[in-house]
Formats: sequence, structure tokens, C-alpha cells
Amino acid sequence: MLPDRAFFDLLADAAKAETLPRFRVGAHVVNKEQEGFDPVTEGDRAAEAAIRALITERFPDHGILGEEHGSVGLDREYVWVIDPIDGTRAFISGVPVWGTLIGLYRNGRAVMGLVDQPFTGERYFADGTQAVYSGPEGGRVLSTRACASLADAIMFTTSPHIFVGGDRQRYEAVQDKVRLFRYGVDCYAYALLAAGHVDLVIESSLKAYDVGGLIPVIEQAGGIITDWDGGRAEMGGRVIAAGSRAVYDEAMAILKA
Repeated sequence: MLPDRAFFDLLADAAKAETLPRFRVGAHVVNKEQEGFDPVTEGDRAAEAAIRALITERFPDHGILGEEHGSVGLDREYVWVIDPIDGTRAFISGVPVWGTLIGLYRNGRAVMGLVDQPFTGERYFADGTQAVYSGPEGGRVLSTRACASLADAIMFTTSPHIFVGGDRQRYEAVQDKVRLFRYGVDCYAYALLAAGHVDLVIESSLKAYDVGGLIPVIEQAGGIITDWDGGRAEMGGRVIAAGSRAVYDEAMAILKA
């Protein structure tokens, strides 16, 4: 039996109770890498723990793949994929483009998902058939924008520095063709795409928990999200998301060249 929207809201509210009080108050940060910078905060760990506790209580036969507390039961029919704070760098910088991502996979395919931005009060949810928005603008069914070409498109990526070698060249070739490109919006970029405000997101080096909650929201809003080879994006890697088939096809022709 699939969970309902009320249960996803319960998970998001439990995470919000841990993250929002720690936002813009100088949260303690730990670097997970000896070389480079991969931050984690008390909010990340506490929010994931709260989500996992509720899932384990309600759906003990489901697996869980989480960023901060490891994984269990990844071979089960249903697996929850959790990123308690996607965009930790934004979180510790006081920028409200981070979010909590909660996805549900069935036999390896993302079927339900949620993106929550507690500070702005926006929530994007996909129930298996449609994606919906709730927040300051009220509530509505989400639909991507029917952009006709790259020349008219608005594109996001977290940073151009995530691309290396030939990937950097291919990314920049797409960037050169769009109307407007912006950086540094993390998971919020995908939410904006699902809502019809932007047209393209291209990224690299993603993990499953970076996309698990996003895939259903984008697909059920009418968009497309795959890896750069055109395959499923559930395990992350190099990812492209587009609001229209025309923009997707034009960008993919460059990325696969």
C-alpha cells in the first residue's frame, strides 16, 4: 500500500521542526571530507533521524536510503530516499533555496516525491499521478512550461565548477545557447522547473538522494528528467531535467555529442 499525502506532510513537518529553528542562527557545521568541503549540520542529521523514525514505525517493511544515517533494505520493493537538507551550503549561508527531499521508489523507480522549503512555506508533492504545489500562492496543480527552444530557455545549475573535462565543454555549449542562465539554486531549481518558471536544469556528480524526491515531481508535472545518456536518473550521476521535449532534445543533442 502506498502512503498518502498526509503521511508525506507528516514527514516534511517532522523535518521542518528540526531544520527551520537552526536556519540563520549560526548552525554548527562539520566537514565530511578531509580534502575539499562537504558540510553537514545538526539539522541534517536530526531531520533525517525524525523522518526515518516515522517511516520505520508506519512502514517497517520498506527500505531506506539516506544521506546521513546510511541505508537499509535497498533490495526491498519499496525504498524511501531521503535528503534532509539538499543544499547544505545554502542552508549555512542563510539562503532559502535548500530543501528537504523525500522520494519513494518502487522496484527501483521513483513513484512519489516531495520537495519542501520550510522558510518560504512552499511544498511540491507528486502522488503518483500528478504534482501539486502548496504555499504562499495557495494550492495548484503543477505544469511545466512549453518552451519551444533553447534560445528561449532559462537554465539553472548549482555551479559550473561541478563539470570537468569534456563535460564542462558540453555544458558550456548548452549554456551558450540559452536565453538566461543562473547558478546556485540547488533543489529549488527543479521545483521552479516543475512549476513552469524555468525550463532546464543540468548537473553532474549527483547521488540518489539528490534526485529521489525530485524525479516524480518533475515527471508528474509534465517534465523530463534523465541522465545524460537518456536513461533513468534514480541513481543520480549526470542529470538533465527539462520542462519540454523540445528543450530536452536540443540540449541532449549537445550533451551526447
